[in-house]
Amino acid sequence: MRLRPFAILSTVAVSALLLAGCASEPEASPTDSPTASGDVCEQAAAPGAVSDGVKIEGEFGTPSKATFELKQDVTELQRTVVSEGDGDKIKEGEFVSYALSAFDSTNGERIGDAGYGDAEMLPQNVLSNPTLSQVIGCATVGSRLAVAFPSQNGAPSEIYVVDVLDTVPTAAWGKKQDAVEGMPTVKLAEDGEPDITIPKGDAPKDLKVSVLKQGDGAEVADGDTTLLHYYGVDWETGESFDSSWSKGAPISIPGNTYVPGFVQALAGQKVGSQVLVVIPPALGYGEDPEAHDLGGKTLVFVIDILATQHAPAAQ
Repeated sequence: MRLRPFAILSTVAVSALLLAGCASEPEASPTDSPTASGDVCEQAAAPGAVSDGVKIEGEFGTPSKATFELKQDVTELQRTVVSEGDGDKIKEGEFVSYALSAFDSTNGERIGDAGYGDAEMLPQNVLSNPTLSQVIGCATVGSRLAVAFPSQNGAPSEIYVVDVLDTVPTAAWGKKQDAVEGMPTVKLAEDGEPDITIPKGDAPKDLKVSVLKQGDGAEVADGDTTLLHYYGVDWETGESFDSSWSKGAPISIPGNTYVPGFVQALAGQKVGSQVLVVIPPALGYGEDPEAHDLGGKTLVFVIDILATQHAPAAQ
């Protein structure tokens, strides 16, 4: 399977191609902020003769068949709205779930499908990716798009069918759960940003996890890449040492390569959930304060689980 446009459309690889050099700390850089501004309609690619000529068979939300005139010259990206959805129009800063089927423009053969399976592809911030903003910008949820990608680096042009499935909230939306005695208390701002109050007494010696909101989405599995918001404080001082909220966007790190206690708190949790975790030093940054600024500290995180992408199956 050729992956050129797949890699363009998703910041996380959709195939067995794994990204190297993953960060290992929750305070790693958040998902890139939008590089464009203004109305997303300004970013959308115009239709062209090639995209207008694509005929699609199949239902929205399922892999479809596309037929088109072969070996046409595609000099720039073209996008045609084949059917307009009745959902809301995509707004700047929203994270969008989408799926696609790709075809070789020279012979019409299917290259592959992505995003139609459960937890197969993360939602993306449209304006954080210039190509994705050209493809999905100004579309409404429920829309089906025909897209023609120009040839690049010797690869032939390709035809895509793109389904705009939904938008994803940037705060957990699950059912509120009863507080657990002895755990820190959490108060949420109107936008969902948490504030943590540490209880009196010594920090627990073991990992403690409680679910503040119970989602009903896909479960986070080993090796997943999860889109999340987090807020972290030092148990001893109650002060926040890092927060994705303060950086303006949720984050996703390939393979969830966070500190062990953070990873354990994510395991088996469902998308839409909000999780409170108390992490002892041994499962955080170690016992030695000389080895890391957070060494020897008990850490508290509130984690909003917004989406997850399962790791590719071993070949």
